[in-house]
Amino acid sequence: MSEWPIEPADERAGAVVRRYLDALAARDWTALSATLDPDVERIGPYNDAIGGRDAYARFLADTLRALEGYELRVARVIATDDVVVAELSETVDTPQGRRRTDEAIVFDVSSAGLIVRVSVYLRRSVTEQA
Repeated sequence: MSEWPIEPADERAGAVVRRYLDALAARDWTALSATLDPDVERIGPYNDAIGGRDAYARFLADTLRALEGYELRVARVIATDDVVVAELSETVDTPQGRRRTDEAIVFDVSSAGLIVRVSVYLRRSVTEQA
């Protein structure tokens, strides 16, 4: 018998996505990679695709390294047993001011509790004048 409690599937899926989002905000690529299936697929808002845990983690690290003033704010996370939706905003510094992009990200989670697909949907971007 395990000393760790068994989480219901929807709680397990939500928990792995929360760990992913926490790691993303902290830029902890090791912790983020631990939430991803080795064959994870990321589909971006322009139908751009990245496959594989290492390639995806490297893409995120390179992208965030290039963004000044990056800030992630999660509004809510909604989970079923294998699909999780996170409504969030990402804000960065631009020459025109702080630009906030509101998004919904859909995560597919395997029965092993790892993220197998990340689909990014943009809602809107707003720039606050400097």
